[in-house]
Amino acid sequence: MSRTLYQKLVDSHCVLRLDEEHVLLYADLHIMNEYTSPQAFAGLRERGAPVRRPWQNVAVVDHIIPTHPLKQRVILDEASALQASNLARNCELHGIALFDTNDPLQGIEHVIAPELGMIRPGMVVLCGDSHTTTHGAFGALGFGIGTSEVEHVLATQTLVHRVAKNMRIRVDGRLSVGCTAKDQVLHIIASIGAQGARGYVVEFTGEAVAALSVEARMTICNMAVEAGARSALIAPDDKTLDYVSTRAVDLKRHLPRAVELWRDLCSDPDARFDAEHHFDASEVSPRVTWGTSPDQSIRIDERVPDPAAAVTPQQRDAAIRALRYIGLEPGASLQGLAIDRVFIGSCTNARIEDLREVAKVARGRKVDPRVRAMVVPGSGAVRDQAEAEGIAAELIAAGFEWRQPGCSMCLAMNDDVLRPGERCASTTNRNFEGRQGRAGRTHLMSPAMAAAAAVAGCITDVRRLERADER
Repeated sequence: MSRTLYQKLVDSHCVLRLDEEHVLLYADLHIMNEYTSPQAFAGLRERGAPVRRPWQNVAVVDHIIPTHPLKQRVILDEASALQASNLARNCELHGIALFDTNDPLQGIEHVIAPELGMIRPGMVVLCGDSHTTTHGAFGALGFGIGTSEVEHVLATQTLVHRVAKNMRIRVDGRLSVGCTAKDQVLHIIASIGAQGARGYVVEFTGEAVAALSVEARMTICNMAVEAGARSALIAPDDKTLDYVSTRAVDLKRHLPRAVELWRDLCSDPDARFDAEHHFDASEVSPRVTWGTSPDQSIRIDERVPDPAAAVTPQQRDAAIRALRYIGLEPGASLQGLAIDRVFIGSCTNARIEDLREVAKVARGRKVDPRVRAMVVPGSGAVRDQAEAEGIAAELIAAGFEWRQPGCSMCLAMNDDVLRPGERCASTTNRNFEGRQGRAGRTHLMSPAMAAAAAVAGCITDVRRLERADER
């Protein structure tokens, strides 16, 4: 019987079929962080249960860590420091690899796992973080799990998984100059809605997806969860195999056979999908969110929509509340809207490719003196590479703060937060109320757009700067 890529991954990892809807799924890799694991370890301790397969678990301190540009980092917040020390203690007790506060390879969990060769096509990857969907860029089934599920995975290396429906999103055409994968995925989310993929695993296909770099594909899969997707997948191709082959150094002896198997990881030509969408990449423009949900975005040349035009009363009420919180009126233009902060980072956009795009915009320019602009690389390796390429020097010369790696201002769990009322151009994945700080106002956009906002002092169309550079 013909199967989708998702169905193949579930079938190959099915330990036991529990009923028509649920399977016991084997996990090849379980990633932990400091804030979703403490209760799980406590549960194991209470039951006197060991970690079933410590070598298939890895832990990272990333959410609560300060990113001040100091070589030796110290977590001063007592509650955060306790979370980090508890994780270190639990990892040592159970023999789990840990990328701790001052490990040179420390970084955001969804950045360091691929760059260190932990993610390979065909895997099932679990983590107590919703943006585990990132790893679908490699043809791996990755998704977030809850704290009780973290405990179950630690104890059994398996998870009770409700089988999702299959959705295919095909993107053909070619992105225009100045447009990125971030703009593409914001366009998709705005089109299908924040719940448009709820209950589905989404497979992204099409010539525009094939044209993306592996890092850009990670951005697409990372944000699929913002459309409600359970997970996201992109079938492996030569780009994927090149990326993985150079990083999975432990597979050298078995690499030819592995590559042979990875090439077969795709949906069958006549596989049936429960839902399908088609997009043309040439219709995508740089996008910015106007509200408090990732699906509330518009093209930079559009105007803020009127809630009265909403299709349902729920959408109308959500739009009214969002505009009240974000401080905008229907019909307003986002172009020229003054900002206070710029944040470039997160598991969505903190890889070396993203920082190169920021440097292109920043080169020869200065951050507006009214704006505080931060660049937080996704890992120690990304930071080192950016410094080696001269990117960091260019950003510092332009007036950006060059920070240590971590989740930083993606969420208000550390000391990188917005003050009430501050407006931020951000490369993160969520613009929820209070996400970056109590009463902070977040506008999601691409790294290039955020860099343009930093130098302009307001939200602007990066293509204007690019045209000026060409002249």
